[in-house]
Amino acid sequence: MLRNSLIFLAIAIVAGLLGLSGIAGVATTIAYVLFVIFLILFVISLITGRSASSGV
Repeated sequence: MLRNSLIFLAIAIVAGLLGLSGIAGVATTIAYVLFVIFLILFVISLITGRSASSGV
């Protein structure tokens, strides 16, 4: 998922440099949403990983 957000970020940067503001805006939004989802899942995995290992 982090890979997908980085790909959309790269698309947004290239589209912004080429002057395609509509595509750049959409790609930036997709990259931001995917990155936030990745961070949430990462934090959840850290929390559940620590509670499982400390209980054993």
